[in-house]
Amino acid sequence: MARYRGPKSKIARKFNDPIFGPDKAMERKPYPPGHHGASKRRRKQSEYGVQLMEKQKAKYTYGILERQFRNTFKEAARRKGITGENLLQLIESRLDNVVFRLGIAPTRRAARQLVSHRHIAVNGQVVNIPSYKIKEGDLVGVREKSKSRVAITDSLETRSNRFSWLEWDEEKMTGKFLNYPPREEIPENIKEQLIVELYSK
Repeated sequence: MARYRGPKSKIARKFNDPIFGPDKAMERKPYPPGHHGASKRRRKQSEYGVQLMEKQKAKYTYGILERQFRNTFKEAARRKGITGENLLQLIESRLDNVVFRLGIAPTRRAARQLVSHRHIAVNGQVVNIPSYKIKEGDLVGVREKSKSRVAITDSLETRSNRFSWLEWDEEKMTGKFLNYPPREEIPENIKEQLIVELYSK
């Protein structure tokens, strides 16, 4: 399956969660999308259905395809600690997500594009792989030639979120990945234990 590029509001309504940010469509239509709208009678979801929906929500939230997601889960399961937390920490350490968290891009989709178009450098070297895993101590910043790009400067001017696991140098337009984020500080509304249960069947 190719990466989803359709209406974001439709997906947010499907999960009843503004996973792509504030969404007025959810206020106007607080029910899942579909031909019959709010009047459609919906069956109670099975346990498997609930787990599958949670996995799909995580995939759409971070913009990850099934194979990448499954491989990340396998790596999380091999690591010491709680598998669900490991999974979210590994996803949070993806280059496109770190670029988004630093405020260099306003959305993960925009962050992925900046990385793919070679505007981002890791430890001084240009990296154009959005799924590249950032390690503790790595420096992630805007490539010298791209520092004057309007899309980047505008995003940085409006950045509001600050995260304890990231350090930002405004002058150099470079951030440092200090450590993997603790679960309680990851703001995404994802029940990772349901994903673990799904893959453990």
